[in-house]
Amino acid sequence: MATAAKTKGKHKNGKKAQHLATTDNGAVDNGTRPPMTAKEFERELEPLQIELVKLQEWVKATGARICIVFEGRDAAGKGGTIKRIAERVSPRVFRVIALPAPTEREKSQMYIQRYLSHLPAAGEVVIFDRSWYNRSGVERVMGYATEAQVQEFLRQVAAVEQAMVDSGIILIKYWLEVGQEEQTRRLQDRINDGRKTWKLSPMDLESYGHWYDYSRARDAMFAASDRPEAPWHVIDSNEKRRARLNCIAHLLSLIPYKEMPRQKITLPKRQTAHGYVEPDYPYRLVPQRY
Repeated sequence: MATAAKTKGKHKNGKKAQHLATTDNGAVDNGTRPPMTAKEFERELEPLQIELVKLQEWVKATGARICIVFEGRDAAGKGGTIKRIAERVSPRVFRVIALPAPTEREKSQMYIQRYLSHLPAAGEVVIFDRSWYNRSGVERVMGYATEAQVQEFLRQVAAVEQAMVDSGIILIKYWLEVGQEEQTRRLQDRINDGRKTWKLSPMDLESYGHWYDYSRARDAMFAASDRPEAPWHVIDSNEKRRARLNCIAHLLSLIPYKEMPRQKITLPKRQTAHGYVEPDYPYRLVPQRY
């Protein structure tokens, strides 16, 4: 296995992370460490992203199939973490799936059916930005699914995931946990920052007042689907930068990838001009405002 992946995650089934000390508002207590600076973050991120490229080449060479699920409360940092995983690798190998609300046709199908077609084929890593667990989360809390539908999902989900694992898919599930105060700060930031207003959906606002309903839904989800074959890994995401680094390092530790042999690359010589002359063409140049 590649060097950065040798340190195994401490919370193999996520259960230890669920019992970390918490503050009164539910945030995980990280002690008194100062926030990580952007410079520190980028320094630590670079070697991890290099390892992700090595993982990508291993996936392509071996035909491995990897499925990564990200769940968590609104503004927990799922999108930012996924972006850091995917930004230096090929979108043809690392596919990010963020499905919209189901169509009328999809509503008439077996619930998990719309997700199955997105599962990885050989040589692919599929990352779900929210997944089939919508049924036990937002759909349950906001009343889009009946209690009977939710209970049916909770009864079936472990068996469905077992079938994925039995087929050879490496299934990794992350829950990003954020405290009430930090969630409020992030949502307020989305209201005030013109670059982030698109992140604030009507559903975010409607869900905001249902903190403990979501807590109960999360607990029921863990009880039904936290299994050794497909465990939940919990990430303290109250500090985004550390959460992203911890997630990537842990992800690498779970996959038995190896650095693949790579031929030495030398750029070939450019061809000679053979009389070519740049034309005197009136190009519409973009103004250099910066």
